[in-house]
Amino acid sequence: MRSISAFFPAYGDAGTIASMVVLAERTLRGLTDDWEVIVVNDASPDHAGDVLDELAARYPRLQVITHDRNRGYGGALRSGFAAATKELVFYTDGDAQYDPRELTLLVAALTPEIDVVNGYKLLRGDGPVRSIVGRLYHKVVSLAFGLRIRDVDCDFRLIRRSLLDHLHLESTSGTICVELIRALQDRGARFAEVGVNHYDRPFGSSQFFRPGRVLRTFAQLWRLWWRLRGQRTAMSVAARAIPPDG
Repeated sequence: MRSISAFFPAYGDAGTIASMVVLAERTLRGLTDDWEVIVVNDASPDHAGDVLDELAARYPRLQVITHDRNRGYGGALRSGFAAATKELVFYTDGDAQYDPRELTLLVAALTPEIDVVNGYKLLRGDGPVRSIVGRLYHKVVSLAFGLRIRDVDCDFRLIRRSLLDHLHLESTSGTICVELIRALQDRGARFAEVGVNHYDRPFGSSQFFRPGRVLRTFAQLWRLWWRLRGQRTAMSVAARAIPPDG
């Protein structure tokens, strides 16, 4: 039976993180005997820290990582990946827009020939405007970065940790999803995709769909594109510099 780490980045999720942890615990118990749950509290401004303290006292397999300052979505994911110790790593957001019980769908799709199972939204649950923006975002980044999955913006993923051990992610914002998928593709990871349900946020509002945040995201995407382009150019130059055998 494969071991599983499940983690959630949390920022402004005091109203939902308890249910996410409880559902994850119940789901994992049905999948394996060797599992852990991790929550990364990214300096949440609400009372998420108090909720997590109570949960940690009740659930011994729950590990809470608390950032003393906000490191952004990418920083929270990087902390979660670094803390995960099991063979498989699952993550989704702490805002309850995805159902942790659907982790069973990802596990069922993870055959020996597959390294990553990526969810895709069957129907976006937070309105038509965000659905249109999300589709546009996906088309732009897929074209720019050569991504071969159908929904890069679906943060519902199961990944073999052996692949994550060799990745050096740098993004601090939501652009980490683009960086992650591109890095996994470059390492030759084999993907499967599974449709999952997506719901409107029961509490709070999305941090992404604000003009300033959108502009910063596209600026970071531009910098990421240039960085990856520079890396590919350097690798190409190095390859040409190697003399042929004989």
